[in-house]
Amino acid sequence: MAQSPAPEETGGLFASVKGVAASLLAIVQTRLELLAADVAEERERLTSLLVLVLLALFSFGVGIVLLALLAVIALWESSRLLALGALIGFFLCFGGVFAALAFNRLRAAPRMFDASISELQKDRDQLENRP
Repeated sequence: MAQSPAPEETGGLFASVKGVAASLLAIVQTRLELLAADVAEERERLTSLLVLVLLALFSFGVGIVLLALLAVIALWESSRLLALGALIGFFLCFGGVFAALAFNRLRAAPRMFDASISELQKDRDQLENRP
């Protein structure tokens, strides 16, 4: 007489569904952890960049104001209005150049969550190509 396999060995449909659900949950958990890591990394990068930019702007601002004041005081008797006009034009031109550079850098920044999106796309492709 042949022995029938134990219920634990065959598993059946319920065990298969349970295994697939566990695999899907593991995939989702991994992707959410990757997304959380991407968010934390991006937040740290932006925070450090913001601090550096603010320090640089403050330092340059103080230096520029003092330089402009020095130029106006040095030319006070001869042509103070010409000195003020030239300094205003100079600072406005460079302000425009720096603003354009900042906007270009923002547009060229990598897309947020790019690694997470590509991993999710790989998972989706694998699931769709399964027989």
